[in-house]
Amino acid sequence: MSLLDLLSDRDCWERFLEYKRSLACPKETAEELRAFIDREGYLPVCRAIREGRRFPLPKRSVISKMGSSKKRVVYTYPADENTVLKLLTHLLLRRYDGVCAENLYSFRPGRTAKDAVRALRRVPGVGDMYSYKADVHDYFNSVPVPLLLPLLRDTVGEDEPLFSFLRALLEEPNVLDRGRITAEEKGIMAGTPLSAFYANLFLCGLDRRFAETGVPYARYSDDIILFAPTREEAEAHAAYLRGYLAERGLSINPAKESLHAPGEGWTFLGFVCRGNTVDIAPATVTKLKQKMRRKAHALRRWSARTGADGERAAAAFIRVFNRKLLEGPLDNELTWSWWFFSVINTTESLRIIDAYAQECIRWIISGTRTRARYNVRYETLKQLGYRSLVHAYYAFERQKNAPEPPMLPESGSDPPVCREKKRE
Repeated sequence: MSLLDLLSDRDCWERFLEYKRSLACPKETAEELRAFIDREGYLPVCRAIREGRRFPLPKRSVISKMGSSKKRVVYTYPADENTVLKLLTHLLLRRYDGVCAENLYSFRPGRTAKDAVRALRRVPGVGDMYSYKADVHDYFNSVPVPLLLPLLRDTVGEDEPLFSFLRALLEEPNVLDRGRITAEEKGIMAGTPLSAFYANLFLCGLDRRFAETGVPYARYSDDIILFAPTREEAEAHAAYLRGYLAERGLSINPAKESLHAPGEGWTFLGFVCRGNTVDIAPATVTKLKQKMRRKAHALRRWSARTGADGERAAAAFIRVFNRKLLEGPLDNELTWSWWFFSVINTTESLRIIDAYAQECIRWIISGTRTRARYNVRYETLKQLGYRSLVHAYYAFERQKNAPEPPMLPESGSDPPVCREKKRE
């Protein structure tokens, strides 16, 4: 049976929905998938695939990266086709996970970026090694399809209908750009579901090489880090990495390439590790502060435009960031604290973020950055709903380290406290 046949299986879709609900999936996303399954929106798409009809062209869009002026190109398929490709990607990543080396952590079942950081920290003596970190420049849209196709055939070739379908999508020369059909080189198309599978597959040989030679190494899609006991070895590994990528039409982003000596710490996937300390990476803190700054300015403008008082605007700021940072994963939504608190073991960056948030709130209320802003007392912030990240982290740690609650007694037996009284 081809993997494509499962795309029209209602039970397969129900399992996919259950899986999505078990993850950090927003409620709206789960509801949309539920409605898609109930109306059997997948059947016309599967029929078209089965009959060999041409798949709709992907739409090309240029979006701004959050907090910067940089642009990136992404691609999207129409909603129903995109949803079918999401299930196909889900199935591909599981059926062919065995081709991946242990040091690959992106888009794999049962693995997250946090697992990569934890695994690297377990490497004996990693803190005494040189670290080399690199980012593949425009990875998804730069992968040469002619070089990917032989790897794809070696991996899924026994499923000929599947391979033919995937090849047709990859070799499609055209896209929709602002309503016009145009031809362009688009690699594995960032933004499309299948790009996750291709991104893992294309550099599998690189992952295996470092795994087989015993070099401490981890990759998460286009982010790579490796370690070596000497600077010379680290530079040799870096040279091999650059050469491997060049042979495959790829290159390193020089702005995101770094070599650090022992004791300087290493940064990977939003975390920074120095000795036994794991903290939130400075770049991650900076991005969060930028978001706070933009929101504070937007709310000050709103307050001036509508005549709303500063405390009302500040309360809105607090609601936004409480939800993003601290509120529990209601409706299975992933929160910032849920992600970071389980890995970090210091409050240093949390204190920086707390201080900046308080400055933003005081400025929204007072309209000044002079010492007069401190007329807005901390108690006022709390009354408006402000919650400290540091306090939340300590509460998380207490809950994590709390003893397990006693088991409930079996039906018909006395509760533990009653049995204790009888012994007395």
